[in-house]
Parts: sequence; C-alpha cells; structure tokens
Amino acid sequence: MRLLKLVPENTNIRFLRWRVPFYVISIALMIASWGLVYAQGLNYGVDFAGGQEIRATFVGEETAPIAELRTTVGALEAVEDPVIQRFGEENQVSIRVKLPPEAEGVPEFADQMAISITNALKEKHPDVQIDGVDSVSGKVSGEFRNDAVWALVAAMLAVALYIWIRFEWQFGVGALFALAHDVSLTLGFFALFQLEFSLQIIAAILAIIGYSLNDTIVVYDRIRENLKKYRKMPLPELLDLSVNETLARTVMTSLTLLVALLPLLLYGPASLFGLVAAITLGLFVGTYSSVYMAAPILIWLGVNSNSFVPEETVADKQEKLARGEM
Repeated sequence: MRLLKLVPENTNIRFLRWRVPFYVISIALMIASWGLVYAQGLNYGVDFAGGQEIRATFVGEETAPIAELRTTVGALEAVEDPVIQRFGEENQVSIRVKLPPEAEGVPEFADQMAISITNALKEKHPDVQIDGVDSVSGKVSGEFRNDAVWALVAAMLAVALYIWIRFEWQFGVGALFALAHDVSLTLGFFALFQLEFSLQIIAAILAIIGYSLNDTIVVYDRIRENLKKYRKMPLPELLDLSVNETLARTVMTSLTLLVALLPLLLYGPASLFGLVAAITLGLFVGTYSSVYMAAPILIWLGVNSNSFVPEETVADKQEKLARGEM
C-alpha cells in the first residue's frame, strides 16, 4: 500500500523569485494593521476594558432571546453598548457591559449595575438562572493590558535571542521580524472585524508565536545545513532548496492543525470563536512568514557560508596527511 504524499519529492518551487513583491505587500499589510488598531481600536473585553460580565441560562427555553435582551439591557440607566452573545448552549448567554469612568474605585456602583441587570432579566424571564457575575475594575484591566503587552514583547525578544545564540545574529533578526509580522496581522484582523480582544486572544497570540517559531527554526536548520554543504551555491538558490526540502513537513503540520481547528471554528461555542479564529489565522501567516519573511531577509543581511564552515575532524586531518597536504 502506497503512502499518501501531499507534496511530491524533489519539489523545485522558486519561492524567493517573488521575495521583493511579497515583502512590499507584507510591510504594507503591517502598516495597514497598525493603522486600523490606531484608527478603530481594539474591541476590548471585560478583561482589558473593565466592567461586568453576567452569565445566565434561560431554563425552559430552547434558545436565548438575544435580540430582546439587547433591547432590555440597553434601556437600563448607565448601560451603554452591552455585548450579548450565546455562551455554551443555545439557551445560555454572556452579558458584558463596560463600567463608566465615574464607577472607578466605587465597587457599590458595579454591584448595583449587576443587580439592575439581573432584576431586568428576572422581570421578563422568571425562570432565568444566573450562573455567575464577574467584575473587573478599570485599574485592574489597565494592569492586564500592560502585562499582556510586556508578555508579548518578552516572548518575541526571548525567541530572537535564542535564535541568535543558536545560529547567527542575522537569523535572530529574521525571526523577530517574522514574529512582528504575525502579531501585527493578527491585531489588524481583530481591529478590522472588531472581534472581542481579551486575555484569551493574548494566549492565542503566544501560541502563534510558538508555532511560527517552530516552523522558522525547521527552515533555518535546513538553511544552516545547506550552507555547510553547498558553499558555492548562490544564496537565493540555497534558500529555495532549503524551503523545498522542508515543504512536505510544513504542509503536513499545517494541515493537521487545520483539521483540528476547522470544526471548532465552524461548530464550536461562541466563547471560543475569537481564540480559534486567531490561531487559525496564525497558522497561515506563521507558515507564510517562515518562507517569505524569515528566509529572504538573510540575503539582505549578508549571510554567507563562511560563518558555517564545519570543524575539521581527525579523519579529515589524516586524509590530508595521506595526500601530503599537511
């Protein structure tokens, strides 16, 4: 029985032939992503914006009346733009409301808001079951945002330092630029579609960094090996060769992850949609950046085979001695 091969052996795709146009497009997308973040902002969840989250189950009803709830909760005093989504089962909802600035440092205000929302729910739906109430103050949410930013920066710098030590400094710069590309496009995606940005998404971005790093290191390892083997080969050809040699592994890994992610993306609960969407996007941009961001930059940074000359072994010395070269 023949094994299924998604990628034929000895592929010879000239990936780096289009490295300049792809780099221009990628940089433009990065700039556009940060422009969206600045212009539209991110739709912060309760974790980052501060506010109240109330989870409720409408016992005896097949589906939660989302449209009615938006009208009921939105009509309450001091409640602006409530976010109401299904959470778990069809008859379960999550109601998130942001606290106004005057509520900062006044826990009684947040408690009163939660009470008014639950009373409004019970007035029209006596059988409603309140599953939980969470409150995050503006100060705590600000600390969450700062800690999240520092976590992402620290992860990216640690990755660059690790690759710098393992390879050469050019490889560290390439990996850092690829990670910056992946994170920027993910933030731009959330700014464009205004999906909720919470601590879950920070976890997803860290997962994207890990996946992209793994793929980049596989490509870099093959590049390093080929720099030792083909010292006279032009660098663009060598990079193409290295990417083609790792292509089967990259495609298999990406498809395996995609098979696991698609059911969650299409049929998973609404509470996980942002997390799964971020990782799915990261799967594509991480694979793309390993080929078109991390590899081509080595040409412009002046990588050459002299840095990767293998150490002369005892056998090599004996062979040279036998030939009278020593």
